[in-house]
Amino acid sequence: MKTDLTDTTASKINKALVLGRRAIGTPAIGMVLTLVIVTDEENAYDALKAASDAAHEHPSRTLVVIKRVSRSPRDRTKSRLDAEVRLGADAGTGETIVLRLYGDVVDHAQSVVLPLLLPDAPVVVWWPVNAPLDPAKDPLGALAQRRVTDTYACEEPIRELVARADAYAPGDTDLSWTRITPWRSMLAAALDQVDCQVQAVEVEGEEYNPSCELLAMWLADRLDVPVRRTVSSGPGLTAVRMDTDCGPVVLDRADGALANLSIQGQPARAVALKRRETAELIAEELRRLDPDDTYASALRYGVDRLTAPAKGDARNGEGAVAAPVEAVAKAPAKDAAQEKTPVRKAAAK
Repeated sequence: MKTDLTDTTASKINKALVLGRRAIGTPAIGMVLTLVIVTDEENAYDALKAASDAAHEHPSRTLVVIKRVSRSPRDRTKSRLDAEVRLGADAGTGETIVLRLYGDVVDHAQSVVLPLLLPDAPVVVWWPVNAPLDPAKDPLGALAQRRVTDTYACEEPIRELVARADAYAPGDTDLSWTRITPWRSMLAAALDQVDCQVQAVEVEGEEYNPSCELLAMWLADRLDVPVRRTVSSGPGLTAVRMDTDCGPVVLDRADGALANLSIQGQPARAVALKRRETAELIAEELRRLDPDDTYASALRYGVDRLTAPAKGDARNGEGAVAAPVEAVAKAPAKDAAQEKTPVRKAAAK
């Protein structure tokens, strides 16, 4: 069921929700959280599709906030709120409200969103593109327990990581971090199989890829060893090589789908390590609503120590080696047994 409201208010939208639930015969609200998506018109469809797919695992009320900035000076002064209310089959397992803001109301989106939040339910705000530099201080971000950004969608991802570290607040996270959950889980499991001390690490992947940088930060933080970045043609992360005192441990993924895990003294094995869709990433983030301390530690520890990888010939995959990143001993070294602790439970599933 779909209801279009033009030049409306939050009160009228709530009434349309109640009438719509009665019309389709589901008066009860079975939602577990409110997901607020802040995006533009160009990216709204893809973001809403990903949220709808994630709602099969996490039934939620999805509010899509689209800020429409008119180019005409006359139209900029006309404040208007248009809404599209979707229930039942049109909204999957949850409820969807698409909000289009015009004029002065663009600067006061929180006043529109606040009356539409589910009572006594967590709030997650997701910026697929154009996230604020300080999500926690953003008017919409201040309403949420969790704030999700994506540095991969930025023009300068490495500079964006620095900004994320400077402005970090408990509850912040990034989809570039979520993308490496399987890698972190696999590497931790590999180290659990050997009784060795890691001496150095090399992370290989696309140039200026924030997921590669975050994985290197995490390894430097957790293992307290030098980490260096090398450049490959991708896609995304392609390999991690850990030098240990009893031989190398290598996780190599050349095609973006299947990886080879090699441990000294053991037969090589193939492991599934495919690149995941945005819906899977959002569903993983919605599984936990507490602060991600591991992300915070890796971000703060490594962002000012990692140097950008030197430019190599990405066409043939022979990237130049970046300067080694030495992790300062601000904390005792962690052994392999501790590695499994920071891996999020979503990856174990």
